Amino acid sequence: MLTQETVLAAAADAGLTPCSIVVRRLDSGEGPDISIEPQRYLYPASMLKVPLALATLALVQSGDLRLDQPFEVTHANMTANDKPSPMVPGYAAPLREIVELAITISDNVATNMLYDIVGRERATAIVQQRFGLTTTSFARKLSGSEPLIHDAEWDGERRNRHNAGDAARLYELIARDRVPFAHLLRETLARQQFNNKLSAGLLPGDRFAHKTGDTDEVTHDGGILDTFLGASYAIVVYAGLEATDSNNARFGPFMNQIRALL
Repeated sequence: MLTQETVLAAAADAGLTPCSIVVRRLDSGEGPDISIEPQRYLYPASMLKVPLALATLALVQSGDLRLDQPFEVTHANMTANDKPSPMVPGYAAPLREIVELAITISDNVATNMLYDIVGRERATAIVQQRFGLTTTSFARKLSGSEPLIHDAEWDGERRNRHNAGDAARLYELIARDRVPFAHLLRETLARQQFNNKLSAGLLPGDRFAHKTGDTDEVTHDGGILDTFLGASYAIVVYAGLEATDSNNARFGPFMNQIRALL
């Protein structure tokens, strides 16, 4: 049986410390609901892109935006990406593609465009007030490398916030179809192209719709796990470790240990 003690032991064995972890059964009242320091502040990195996508889709639902609405890429939002991207100055991308790229390839330029399209204060209000992500806030645009992108609207002090507890709540809302365009969000998460962390510890037939986050301070992964036997879980792991290949490889053994107990 999975318990807080077994999750902590698995994290220690894998070297995932310091950490913030949530494992929650979604399809049944019978199952684990484990939270280990879910409110702990660790910089969210690209995990923040999922609630930003939610705020965007909430505005599509209200009619303020359209999924086919085009937005032009500008020099002001340019920064490095880990994968090749069509987001270059002058390219007009429909909103649907901007959301897709922000999640599936963790596109930083697409994300920065969403900051402009939605507005960081409006996005913060939407996710906090409508969806109960009370500790999530959008403060600064994202940078893929040094030097950091110039962000004229940043106040110079606040940091982006989206802890493991809020991330788990968001994945639960998506899994239960309690947010706008939940099916689209889940399908987009399922097309995630970075699968070198928790995905490495899954069993054949499992499906993991998820998002990762990486900086030189943190490495994270979290999403919705559907097991080959039909059970569903929200699983989120934040680790205060530099996102190196060796540290990212710690997630697989951790997932392998807890997966055996689900």
